[in-house]
Amino acid sequence: MAGHFEATPGGGAAVALDEVEIAILRSLAVQLLELIGPGDEPAEGEDPLAALFAEGPSEPPADPALARLFPEAYGDEDGELRAASAEFRRFTENDLRARKRDDALVVVRTLDALTTAGNGDAVLELTADECRNWLGTLNDLRLTIGTRLEVSEEGEGEAGSLYRLPDSDPRKPMVMAYLWLGGLQETLVETLMPD
Repeated sequence: MAGHFEATPGGGAAVALDEVEIAILRSLAVQLLELIGPGDEPAEGEDPLAALFAEGPSEPPADPALARLFPEAYGDEDGELRAASAEFRRFTENDLRARKRDDALVVVRTLDALTTAGNGDAVLELTADECRNWLGTLNDLRLTIGTRLEVSEEGEGEAGSLYRLPDSDPRKPMVMAYLWLGGLQETLVETLMPD
């Protein structure tokens, strides 16, 4: 189980983590929360139902990592599609941000609830719902880190070249995190696949 998720009864999954892995995962999830930004909670006395119908932004984020997390719905080739994308974003981005925030909060809370053994290791056991939250956050973390590392969607060869970075390269820690998160994500997906 060390380093990869395994299925548990009831549709959940478990993975053994050490103190360093726990700290890295928690730190990355908190950084993701900071990147996504706080939610818009209704002000005191404000109708919470009105908040559900609040419009979001119509322009894509300037930060490339946020633009990857909240991509254009229809591309940007022509004006008509750009207008449709803006309209779509206006009515969906707030909900998408809230879901990504909720997923990341579940990751932080499940990590905070871990009790490590005397050797610093712990077994993280997730319910089926928590697995879906974790999958979302692992994906978002990989997209964000991949964007910062300038890994393109088509760039499988680029990912391979990341393995060969010298230890002195300042990108090396992020590359290691990117690859490790990919392994976690892959094994979590495998546990959720029906036999």
